[in-house]
Amino acid sequence: MINGHLAGLRARHPDDVAVLHAELYDDVYTHSRANAQPWRPLPLAGGHSPYEPAAPPEKADLFSVVDLASGELAGEAVLWGIDTHNRSAHLGLSLRPGSRGRGFGAEVVQLLCRYGFTLRGMNRLQVETLADNTAMRRAAGAAGFVLEGTLRGSGWVYGAFVDEVILGLLAADWTEPDLKAAAEARAQAGPRS
Repeated sequence: MINGHLAGLRARHPDDVAVLHAELYDDVYTHSRANAQPWRPLPLAGGHSPYEPAAPPEKADLFSVVDLASGELAGEAVLWGIDTHNRSAHLGLSLRPGSRGRGFGAEVVQLLCRYGFTLRGMNRLQVETLADNTAMRRAAGAAGFVLEGTLRGSGWVYGAFVDEVILGLLAADWTEPDLKAAAEARAQAGPRS
């Protein structure tokens, strides 16, 4: 497991699937905002869930996010579109509703950077997110990602076209933070509105 101070990244376990499917996939609105593919009515049974652990895809590394204090499943994280020739990849995460607003997102982005840059040897990591996704933009910015562009009207989300942004980070520009100090600073700042 790749541990931070608040959260850890581990392989997906079979018992994660029902929780992730119910709280992330079956929430149609949230899924529509977090995924470039349309929501379809996929049953959990029969291995149809997109969270089902299968043979690892060649160009993606899938993780479950764990709350280290409780050991509970907090969500999912992924390094995807892995390009070993250009040494680049994209990252994403989705947290369960009860795990949002607790500092996990910022730490998970940092853990994915640690994994991508130090373990996989990537040179560039990229985030694509909806322009109004302030939580992801804030988490990526805290890790050092910079805004590289806006794709106007490029995302079809729940009946409307919305803007997406691209944020990028190079290995040379990333500094691994002291995650414990960052978590303590967030705790002293209090809850976010």
